[in-house]
Amino acid sequence: LPGVLPEEPKILQESNLAMSADKESIPVLCMACDGPSCNFRGVQLARRNIGKNDIEIAMKYCGVCHSDLSIAAGHLEGFAGKVEYKCVPGHELAGVCTRVGEAVTKVKVGDHVGVGCMVDSCGKCKSCRSGNENKCMYQVQTYQGKDLNGRAAVWPPKSRTLGGYTDVMVVHENFAINIPKHFPLEAAGPVMCAGVTMYDPMLQHGVKAGDKVGIVGLGGLGNLGTKIARALGCEVSVISRSHGKDDLAFAAGASNVIASTSEEDMAKHAGSLDIIINTVPVYHDYNAYMPLLNRASRIGKQVLLGLHEGIGAGFILNAVTFGCSRITSSGIGGIPATQAVIDLCAKHDIRPDLEIVGASKLNSVYQQLDDSNDSGKRFVIDISTIKEGLVCDDPAPRLKDYKGMTIRSIVGEFAKNFVTLRWR
Repeated sequence: LPGVLPEEPKILQESNLAMSADKESIPVLCMACDGPSCNFRGVQLARRNIGKNDIEIAMKYCGVCHSDLSIAAGHLEGFAGKVEYKCVPGHELAGVCTRVGEAVTKVKVGDHVGVGCMVDSCGKCKSCRSGNENKCMYQVQTYQGKDLNGRAAVWPPKSRTLGGYTDVMVVHENFAINIPKHFPLEAAGPVMCAGVTMYDPMLQHGVKAGDKVGIVGLGGLGNLGTKIARALGCEVSVISRSHGKDDLAFAAGASNVIASTSEEDMAKHAGSLDIIINTVPVYHDYNAYMPLLNRASRIGKQVLLGLHEGIGAGFILNAVTFGCSRITSSGIGGIPATQAVIDLCAKHDIRPDLEIVGASKLNSVYQQLDDSNDSGKRFVIDISTIKEGLVCDDPAPRLKDYKGMTIRSIVGEFAKNFVTLRWR
């Protein structure tokens, strides 16, 4: 799977470390945690200085994603390896370009720019050449990544990448996203994560105007995905446990709300959907939604997005059935898709429902994400509030016990679905 690599992969490409200034690193302020308790505080760390193909971003905002919690808390260690602390999460970055390397052509000083979930890939494989850098085996994550290709150098060397809870970001220009200046910076970060995560499976599966899209869950992902699907001309049905979020769903553009616990609702809408995009972040009975799919549809798939065993099982099912499985999975999108969804949202003024918070509220935000984000909003940090030595207003979040997925549990989930023919 992308991002799961040997501990010491070899550098694949020519380094980008020809510095355009006279020192190798620059000091940056970050909100970091020292362990899986996710107790954040303001610290000074360091990044590489800009290289010839890099840009420097004065950060203004960074969104907080549920996967930030999953990674920082070590919930994915059985699958993706040990977390290196201090951990600085954040892959929903938005700010203003302040410096560029001498070879940069894509971005100029003063441009509004962002960074999503990746800061590098090999640039040579089939996936990279087709604009699907997210599928590259040598993809480098925005935080907790290793410099696998020589263009995502870290400081000190051999440490891990630092994410967007920071006042300054340095990134190779190929992984910078241009943000139209009329689109609010505070809204841009979540679009480069939640937005492209919802948009890419629609793109990959050929969703078009008139298609009937089901979205399971109405948290930050589902809320924004409903708006995007509606802008593409689709009829959207939100699938939730009850009708308690009907007003939120209809405000986002849904035509229907299906209560999954209602036998009447499930029977009424059986066979009605061309595609289901399942945003639930924790393991659950996703097979319960399969009867809602139209088996005669040219798509007819449920796409799992949550970081649990189902996403890995869906990946394997799709591979071993040569794309015939009706259960599949998706992660983030490539750079072209990320740019496309930012442009789409700017064109249609699609904005996530969000709450801007000071950095001292991070512990509280993590607690709300762990409890279940029923509001449908994305939390966005005002980066100007980060100070060295800053302590959060609330104690460390009391996170639920989480078993975490492992390679073994993913294979077990695949086998269960494959043997019982649930994928058909």
